[in-house]
Amino acid sequence: MEAKANGTFVRIAPRKVKIVLDLIRNQPADKAMAILQYTPKAACEEVSKLLKSAMANAENNHDMDVSRLYVAECYVNQGPTLKRIRPRDKGRAYRINKKTSHITLVLRETEE
Repeated sequence: MEAKANGTFVRIAPRKVKIVLDLIRNQPADKAMAILQYTPKAACEEVSKLLKSAMANAENNHDMDVSRLYVAECYVNQGPTLKRIRPRDKGRAYRINKKTSHITLVLRETEE
């Protein structure tokens, strides 16, 4: 049995989120939450919200023991890019791409 949480259209680049997800993969849920709390990355806030949501889903929807949960899978895919224009000199316009992410977190119980 597994509990899942999805974050879609999160306004942060996927390559920045991937760095944070690599830190918590295969970690116990409580340790992963501590890692996210003390890591100075912008993506940690969004990923910790997702982790809390997945833990709540496990407890309330699947009757799983929260103390035995670990991060089984976590991955990020690129969402749609918001395209913005920045005026430059001599009448030119430069494009600014604001990337979005779709983050998925899967929690499972450890078998003892």
